[in-house]
Amino acid sequence: MSSPLDLSVASYNIHKGVGTDRRRDLVRTAAVIAEIGADILAVQEADTRFGNRMGLLDLERIRNDLGLIAVPMEGVGDAHGWHGNLLLVRNALVQEVHQVILPGLEPRGALVTDLVIAGRPLRVVNAHLGLLQASRTAQVRALLDKIGGLDGRPTLLMGDLNEWRGAGAAFQALEKHFSLAQARPSFPSRFPLLALDRMMMSPHGTLLDVATHDSPLSRRASDHLPIKAKLRFGPDREAGQG
Repeated sequence: MSSPLDLSVASYNIHKGVGTDRRRDLVRTAAVIAEIGADILAVQEADTRFGNRMGLLDLERIRNDLGLIAVPMEGVGDAHGWHGNLLLVRNALVQEVHQVILPGLEPRGALVTDLVIAGRPLRVVNAHLGLLQASRTAQVRALLDKIGGLDGRPTLLMGDLNEWRGAGAAFQALEKHFSLAQARPSFPSRFPLLALDRMMMSPHGTLLDVATHDSPLSRRASDHLPIKAKLRFGPDREAGQG
């Protein structure tokens, strides 16, 4: 378990539980989540894409076995996430969850969750951005507008940002508000070449030891490798300021 001000955070696109062997195996997915051992885990593609968009993970078993609890959402029916985005947290008080619809040609969304964890306020943004550059730029603008209208607190943004170049207009906008953690290639999982999965932090905290979670199981369980880091908060006097 992490120290009180040194939290383990991670992001994982589980590809709806379908591995590189083309088999859907959610038990295997849960085993990778256990390997990661994060205090805060942002999951993308946690639901089926069509029909009732049913949630795929066994959230009750994950809660019992790993102590990770899904943040609550409204109006999602049988889904576990919001447009597939799910946030799992350990030993945290969830204060408010904002379900943000993102613009673009394909349905996309983001979760913006306000927590208290290890006695500190934290905002976690879990996003899965679009495949088109123009969509990503508009989606980042919408996210920044949403965050800008909320109270100021340390903010961690994680997810599958689909920005393989890492230098597009979307990232240029993000760099004005966040410190981007070092890129780690996470896609495709068998032979990672592209840093599609990213994390970044507002100035009131630091992301340390950024890495992919690369194991024999994670290379088979999804087409993305998880990314992980340690989150270290800044001094108390800065924690609540925007």
